Amino acid sequence: MEENKKGLNRKRVLLLLLCGIGLVAVFVATAAFFVLTPISKQKTDVYVLLKPGDGNEVVCKQLETTAKPCRLAGLRLLQILSEKVRPGRYEMTPSTTAFGLWRAMRNGRQVPLRLTLPSVWDMKQMAGRLGERLAADSVQWAACFSDTAFCRRYGVTPATLPCLFIPETYEVYYTVSPEELMKKLREHYDLFWEKRRVQAETMGFSPEEICTLASIVDKETANSAEKPKIAGMYLNRLRSGMKLQADPTVKFGLGDYALRRILHEHLMSESAYNTYKTEGLPPGPIGMPTQDGIDAVLADMKHDYLYMCANADFSGTHSFASSYAGHLRNAARYAKALDKRGIK
Repeated sequence: MEENKKGLNRKRVLLLLLCGIGLVAVFVATAAFFVLTPISKQKTDVYVLLKPGDGNEVVCKQLETTAKPCRLAGLRLLQILSEKVRPGRYEMTPSTTAFGLWRAMRNGRQVPLRLTLPSVWDMKQMAGRLGERLAADSVQWAACFSDTAFCRRYGVTPATLPCLFIPETYEVYYTVSPEELMKKLREHYDLFWEKRRVQAETMGFSPEEICTLASIVDKETANSAEKPKIAGMYLNRLRSGMKLQADPTVKFGLGDYALRRILHEHLMSESAYNTYKTEGLPPGPIGMPTQDGIDAVLADMKHDYLYMCANADFSGTHSFASSYAGHLRNAARYAKALDKRGIK
């Protein structure tokens, strides 16, 4: 009898053991299914953006609407094993598994992004745009851009810093630091000017001065075909000792970039950028110079025009004149058109 009881107990233990193994196997298989199958419910790539200090809760918050709930549960299970995630931009393709995403974030294997520098008016606006795209916020970017010592490391001043920001597309990491980005921009700037520097010096200007004039030309027109003609006019003024008298520089000095009509009171404003009152070029670019603008200055159209005025048809093109009397006639037509449209 005693032996029968022992045998029965052994069978019960064995049965319980087998049930336990089975349950563990089911749990492991289920967990493996959750973590080793695609996590995304989207048909396109999704990106997780992690800033310094962000943790697993930020990851899950970002994936609430794009990940399959059960796979997100699998990711949460993996996060128990390691709470460490590194800042960066992580790609979740339609085939990415929870395990693959978790491992990438744990090891910092982020994917780069294509950063297109916008053509903006000033470095404050640039700081805001970079803060929207990159991990460092706009305050950090703005602080660096206004720091004379920081700018000096890259061969510029806060005023000439926009010269380095030629609108282009660069491949960078989401976590790129201001120092890393500036180094990349400086390298691109040096390469850009490698074949243009001699031409600028032949004209009697430094690359920074060409960039400054180019930024004015860019703000005068979006019509690339007209830029060499406008550049030629401003160069005629500089060489004749005449003030530039460029309306966009007045806007820049006032910080009122939405200003549509420059009045006498605006021309009297005290600013190093008001070229109606100051001689020569302003201290630096009024915005980011484009390649079109730079090349237009380097290949300026040769003519005797000293004046220009926007055309009264608001086509974005200009009427040019060699004499002040001719300019006054063009300006009168444009002023009449502004009045007709109620633009003050």
